[in-house]
Amino acid sequence: MALPDVKQSATEARLATLRMPEAGCTREAREAALARLRAMGLPGRRDEYWKYTRPDTLISPEVAVAEVFHTDEPMVFDGFDRLKIVFVDGVFSPEDSDDLTLEGVSIDRLEDICCKDIHWAKQLYGVLEERGQTPVQRPLAALNTAFAQDGVAIHVTGKPSKPISLIYRHDSETSDAILHHVIRVESGAEVTILENGPAASRFNKCIEIDIADGGTLHHVRAQGRDHQRRAATHMFTRLGKESVYKSFTLTVNGVLTRNEQVVELTGDDAVAHVAGACVGDGDFHHDDTVFITHDAVNCESRQVFKKVLRNGATGVFQGKILVKEGAQKTDGYQISQSLLLDDDSQFLAKPELEIYADDVACSHGSTSGAIDETAMFYLRSRGVPAKDATNMLTLAFLAEAVEEIEDEALAEDIVSRLEGWLARHS
Repeated sequence: MALPDVKQSATEARLATLRMPEAGCTREAREAALARLRAMGLPGRRDEYWKYTRPDTLISPEVAVAEVFHTDEPMVFDGFDRLKIVFVDGVFSPEDSDDLTLEGVSIDRLEDICCKDIHWAKQLYGVLEERGQTPVQRPLAALNTAFAQDGVAIHVTGKPSKPISLIYRHDSETSDAILHHVIRVESGAEVTILENGPAASRFNKCIEIDIADGGTLHHVRAQGRDHQRRAATHMFTRLGKESVYKSFTLTVNGVLTRNEQVVELTGDDAVAHVAGACVGDGDFHHDDTVFITHDAVNCESRQVFKKVLRNGATGVFQGKILVKEGAQKTDGYQISQSLLLDDDSQFLAKPELEIYADDVACSHGSTSGAIDETAMFYLRSRGVPAKDATNMLTLAFLAEAVEEIEDEALAEDIVSRLEGWLARHS
């Protein structure tokens, strides 16, 4: 079926501003992604999964100016020993990065992969993104696969002694970055991936993660504090037998953020936990869209998302659990909640369950409300100032999401960032 003229015109206008990198082993995947994109078109407000979030500034040929945020505070994760891989406005910075050598893992730049006809990443680049286009189209991910300018391929064969940290710096007020990473975790291997930073004025990022039987990947992300930035991110994850995937995202500030997680549990006894905490103030729109597919026996999934909104901020959650036929003994849990600190903010939620197996335990819930008056009265009656009491109750509200971080030190660092933000904006 032909695209509507409006959608086709918007798609071709955006494509006219992009150039596909000269690629070796990723060329075929890039061209296939471009064909997918042209067939589906870039997103519009009439698309089912974009009715709560305006995609206009994410697909426009022009980039809206985003002022660079400056602070003297140490960056998140700075207190941890980690292998640092730095990108500035979407371009790898070797002078700011560590040597990409670490036991139990090999790391290559996407640019280097493109110069080779044979590389392990060829079997992964664009594959999970393509799988993730069904049953819901994700055109910004297809655009990413076709036109990604940089990124890394991480092959985990053991248990590295420290996390791998992807750091995104924003230097230009009109930068338009497209990054694509691929990660393969082999059987029995385990790794922690950290991400932080605003990246660019407009940021389109895609990560494809393939976890083999018995592999484990922990992911903790803190999206940067540049308030005027816009970002669309995608994570496509496939889990094998007895594998584990745990991902947590903290978002503070940003005029528009859309985070998508697409997870496939394809091996028996696999575990996938996806969580997020966000705090937004004023001209802030934050969208978490999650799709988890159970396609194996005795698998567990968790979706835990908490949003704190005030001064007209908007939060969106779209989460789905799909249990395929034969995926018996599925344990799927989904919760999305918002704390509205005034009458001007809003939370829009669309939780979904689709189940084709009869021996499952699946649940979902979504609530929205104000600070608990009884709890506030209890704290105030014991001499706690109103602002401090509000901050304490806000942190308690976010705790369930933060608790999904397995590493206690990382969780404490995230909590300290939240405390700092709340203190500054009280």
